[in-house]
Amino acid sequence: MIWDVPGYLWLLLLLPLLYGISWFLRFRLRKKRKRYFSDQLFSQLQTNVRPTALRVKEGLFFAGLFFLFIALAGPKIGTEVREVSREQLDLIVGLDLSLSMLAEDVRPSRLEKARFEIDRMLRYLENDRIGLIVFTGDAMLHCPLTTDYSAFRMFLDIAEPDIMPSTTTDFQPLFREAASAFESSERAQGNPARVLIIFSDGEDHFDRYSEPLQQLVNMGVYIFTVGIGTEEGGRIPIVDPETGAFRDFHRDHQGRVVTTRLQPDRLQEMAELTGGQFFQISRTAHSIEGFIRQLDRLDRSTFATEEITRYQNRYYFPAFFALLCFLAALFIPGYKPEETRKQN
Repeated sequence: MIWDVPGYLWLLLLLPLLYGISWFLRFRLRKKRKRYFSDQLFSQLQTNVRPTALRVKEGLFFAGLFFLFIALAGPKIGTEVREVSREQLDLIVGLDLSLSMLAEDVRPSRLEKARFEIDRMLRYLENDRIGLIVFTGDAMLHCPLTTDYSAFRMFLDIAEPDIMPSTTTDFQPLFREAASAFESSERAQGNPARVLIIFSDGEDHFDRYSEPLQQLVNMGVYIFTVGIGTEEGGRIPIVDPETGAFRDFHRDHQGRVVTTRLQPDRLQEMAELTGGQFFQISRTAHSIEGFIRQLDRLDRSTFATEEITRYQNRYYFPAFFALLCFLAALFIPGYKPEETRKQN
């Protein structure tokens, strides 16, 4: 036998303590009473009392407490075997690492906000495989599809613009790399949903992604897009890589400060074409709760079935005996009825 909450068993130590307090109070009362009445006289005066019944009521009360504490501890006796199916889907995160993602129109920056939302999304995943592709004008499979969420977080934390050879944005390499990652991954039993979620501000300097996007459509991949930024835009700060001190804002070839703006139209088009959905993170919209709800609606495949042996909680047996003891203690009369007293 094992216990669900064994800490409640410590309450059993209260029983001798409570009984000792009860005995001490009765002893003290009896000692005071002897100043005025002998035991024989007092018993003659209490003709309506049933001493044996009172002792039984007290015993039932303590027995009820005993069974109640046992029930709270949750005794588990016997086992049951249940078959549990584990299901999953394949989810790849596309993270834009272009310089525009360093803009601070969304605090603390577009990139940091994207990282925060991706990390929060991980808390809702269970058994699902997740991978990470970082992209600018090029794309790189930064973390292959895995169920090791700790490893994924490690790769996410070190994803910075300086690991990429390009600073501009092009969605074509992202889509090609995603198609390759989905094709090369060993698929689970059945036909699990394949999802690509893109975190970007929507800027694309090439606009040549139609063909690889159609390839993902043909593969049945759902694309969800998360636009990060504001349409008013923000400036891109330049900081010292060693000290982190602010130097200046990013400027174009003519020396003018660059203002980067969210471009949601392109992201909306990608999502609608694949049956996905577009979400926006700005100053007034701060999370991707909608995407998390959408994940629950997607088909997952069974990748493993296992039998789990569980102990059965039998708390209701001692709880039933506790209830019987309390009810019996309540209804057993400790005093004689008035008619009986008159006859005596």
